[in-house]
Amino acid sequence: MSDLLEREEQPTRAWVFHPELTSDRDRRDPGPALEEAVALAAALPHLDVVGADIVRLPTPHPGKLFGKGKLKELGDKLHAAEIDLVLIDGPVSPVQQRNLEKEWKVKILDRTGLILEIFSDRARTREGVLQVEMAALSYQRTRLVRAWTHLERQRGGLGFVGGPGETQIEADRRAIDDHLNRLRKQLSKVVKTRELHRAARAKVPFPIVALVGYTNAGKSTLFNRMTGAKVLAKDMLFATLDPTMRQIELPALGKTPAQGGGRKVILSDTVGFISNLPTQLVAAFRATLEEVLAADLILHVRDISHDSTDEQARDVETIMAELGVSEDTPQLEVWNKIDLLDPDAQDARRHEAARNDSVVAISALTGEGFDDLVNAIDTALGAPRQTETMTLPFSEGRKRAWLFDKGIVEAEEPGDDGWVLTVTWTEREAADFAAL
Repeated sequence: MSDLLEREEQPTRAWVFHPELTSDRDRRDPGPALEEAVALAAALPHLDVVGADIVRLPTPHPGKLFGKGKLKELGDKLHAAEIDLVLIDGPVSPVQQRNLEKEWKVKILDRTGLILEIFSDRARTREGVLQVEMAALSYQRTRLVRAWTHLERQRGGLGFVGGPGETQIEADRRAIDDHLNRLRKQLSKVVKTRELHRAARAKVPFPIVALVGYTNAGKSTLFNRMTGAKVLAKDMLFATLDPTMRQIELPALGKTPAQGGGRKVILSDTVGFISNLPTQLVAAFRATLEEVLAADLILHVRDISHDSTDEQARDVETIMAELGVSEDTPQLEVWNKIDLLDPDAQDARRHEAARNDSVVAISALTGEGFDDLVNAIDTALGAPRQTETMTLPFSEGRKRAWLFDKGIVEAEEPGDDGWVLTVTWTEREAADFAAL
């Protein structure tokens, strides 16, 4: 596949097929699904999407995905357009992929393979590269199913061991497994470093606010507006992969800048989600997405102007549940791109958001609704916390137990007059402690 994408002289000519299984009553509208598949293909460099079609199927053919007649019809179309690569927006088994490539004489990529190619092209940090490589190898391992005849041949036994040797397919799988083990060891070192950074942030009394959402929902644009950073923000699926974190100060509510700033928070931008996200990628990027698990507040950014915004929201919620995000973690829905709606739809969405305390309608591009978002974040995080150091006499065991029970003790050491405690708490917790 890489040789197809690296030919800068002449872009690879590609065609996108979205199989619509008519027997599936829960299937989605094929129109937006095909548009998303074309957008995914457009995210790859040196690729020219010549055409795209929705292919209606009662049931997928086990050997070739499409029936005999449809197979010839599509093959003639591909041959006439001189297509090099066919992208099938759905799962394709190794056997189906091999048979389709032999039938059409073109390279085949399914949805998982396409997303892996995009991630491979976009990963920038060491951790991102390792995660993508692990996911790609896990995917390739399942493709070693007699794709070539040489994989079935046996190799001779080793040393003094007689009898039949291993087949080439077994040797290839073993090589992939060995490489995966090496990558896991390398990634574990990176993960340990990330855990140290996370532990260091935990000592800083700033809440973490994580941005999550469907890819291209506008998370990076919102992140840039809130932080003043210059994270890549483009109208493109998976424009950014690697997580970015910034410490920011929210504008103080009801205060002028001269009266002092507002609450300090750590804002985290994460990789975008997508429907049918490959399981290999969910597993590989779990370490990166653990920032979401540690968040004090999750901002679920939605492209409210998209035709499939409700389905996209359900996809995000499903993936967050798979990651193990606690239902107790506060969440705000941020309805982004409201400026792209027509005036009547904008008014309807604004009124709908105004009636729900956990929803804010904004435009990250124009800044509309930004003040409302800041207010909502401040309210959702609750009262601000502050760090203090106190000396508690050794006789005050009940008060010491109360502090530890509340989980607000950052550090403790014995002193001459009692325990020297460093606590991070709200004004209300301080008042409750004083009343003991």
